[in-house]
Amino acid sequence: MNFDILLKIIIIMAPLSLAALGGATSIYAPMQHHTVDVEQWVTAREFLDLFAIARVTPGPGSMLGTLIGWKVAGLAGAIVASLALYLPSSALVFGVGQVWHKHRGKRWHTALENGLAPIGCGLLFAGVLTLGRIAAEGVVQIAIIPAVAALMMFWPKLHPFFFLLGAGLICYSVYLAGF
Repeated sequence: MNFDILLKIIIIMAPLSLAALGGATSIYAPMQHHTVDVEQWVTAREFLDLFAIARVTPGPGSMLGTLIGWKVAGLAGAIVASLALYLPSSALVFGVGQVWHKHRGKRWHTALENGLAPIGCGLLFAGVLTLGRIAAEGVVQIAIIPAVAALMMFWPKLHPFFFLLGAGLICYSVYLAGF
């Protein structure tokens, strides 16, 4: 067992846990940067494939971190990545929740809440752009991204698997046609 790899997983995932203000989507961009560009644990294509698996399986979107941990260090990596992603943010949320509830309605509370909303949206947008940049290999793939986004707005309750399946079938058909 390579404990250096497990320690690196903790060093990368734990801060991401604390930065997930807008949910798991807000940490996809920095996770991609660290795991693909810096550590080179996975390729950009593997990252995108693991992202797709994480989205179609039941559970939180941060399952992506667990899958990366699995790819890098097997079962131990998956466990370490999961704990590093969930424990710090859970402890922080519990502590902040206690204080937050006690001070609800105060002026600083409202200002802080309103100030964090754009940060969460910006992190979410960065994650979407990162995934789109990786996925866009041609004109068809580039066209699919806004089309799926629009369809998801009209059918928000439809599971992402069906959107991924449809996009995959279109891309595969284009591949078979030789475009």
